Amino acid sequence: MNYDIEKIREDFPILSRKIHGKPLVYLDNAATTQKPLCVLDAMRHEYLNENANVHRGVHYLSVQATELHEQARETVRRFLNAKNTTEIVFTRGTTEGLNLIASTFSEAIMQPGDEVIVSVMEHHSNIVPWQLAANRKGIHLRVIPMSDDGVLDIEAYHNLFNEKTKIVSVTHVSNVLGTVNPVEDIIHIAHKHGVPCVVDGAQSAPHFKIDVQQLDCDFYVCSGHKMYGPTGVGVLYGKEDWLDRLPPYQGGGEMIDHVSFENTTFEQPPLKFEAGTPDYIATHGLAVAIDYLEKLGMDNIAAHEHALTEYAVQRLSQIDAIHIYGHGLAYGNRNSQLSTLNSKHLSDAVISFNVGRIHHMDMGTLLDQLGIAVRTGHHCAQPLMDRLGVLGTVRASFALYNTKEEIDTLAEGIERVSKMF
Repeated sequence: MNYDIEKIREDFPILSRKIHGKPLVYLDNAATTQKPLCVLDAMRHEYLNENANVHRGVHYLSVQATELHEQARETVRRFLNAKNTTEIVFTRGTTEGLNLIASTFSEAIMQPGDEVIVSVMEHHSNIVPWQLAANRKGIHLRVIPMSDDGVLDIEAYHNLFNEKTKIVSVTHVSNVLGTVNPVEDIIHIAHKHGVPCVVDGAQSAPHFKIDVQQLDCDFYVCSGHKMYGPTGVGVLYGKEDWLDRLPPYQGGGEMIDHVSFENTTFEQPPLKFEAGTPDYIATHGLAVAIDYLEKLGMDNIAAHEHALTEYAVQRLSQIDAIHIYGHGLAYGNRNSQLSTLNSKHLSDAVISFNVGRIHHMDMGTLLDQLGIAVRTGHHCAQPLMDRLGVLGTVRASFALYNTKEEIDTLAEGIERVSKMF
């Protein structure tokens, strides 16, 4: 299809507003994406026309709301290519999905002294839940190191396994470096050791096509708000046999089969993990966002963002005293990389940098005065900051609606701020 960027931008009215009198250049998409009108309209329509609690009512509105909610589950199943909707659990986001896995898996499967493998580039939401489990169960974290150019050391990963290793939990794409990790290889190695693998897909699901069956991951988590959908909703995919084995995460209505004061039995997955009233309006909004992504075409989105990332690296590299973190290996063909994941490590839709001795907060604050929205700080990845030897960075992250002209504006803004120092 013809990727008409101007027409796409019309779907996001916020992009046309001004900040401090300057046109908004929104480059904080790794934190959250803007929402197209179709998502907002769909959610408003449901509140006005089909709002009722799901699963529990026999009246017309409840039936309609339930149908939209379960249709959303099927939309997610199709988007991730899961085998069955029973493998799709709705959560509040990636963080809750990872907490759910860490809590239930450590409770049901792990013993004191057992180990979980994570990587040095994990978001805090894939570190802290395992640390909480470690405090409860006496388990230990082992960490995959990385090279200076932001690539995980797969040879070192091989050597982390032993008889105590019970699970691997890694990010698909680093939210700081943009590194696309070779998760298919990581999963294959884990399975050779009889160990399941969790993939944090918060930074991959919005950017390129995901096939959980091809990846063969045991769990995959992502967030609606990073996929042009509403906040407060996310997805946990889990292979059916694993979801059957894990205990409930929370107790309450909806997730029960029968309750007495002597004993409670539970529903089958996914309802076993969905206690209480779900955000059924948000699940519908997420489904509409996925439909929007699929209409544009994930391959088209991937190609557009890949070109933006490549251009941004080239453009920003020309700035005096700039240090771009990661992006150390040459770009390869994305589709080839996603299918084989052997030799190419791409960097995707994220650039983190510092300029000379300018503090990242100062750079971000002054760029904001020029209408440019970037992220500053440790990006909820303090262990990675320690590995890079910095307190924080400036992060520009790209989405399907960003343009090369906006990258030029960013580069000119950085140069302008640099002259002030």
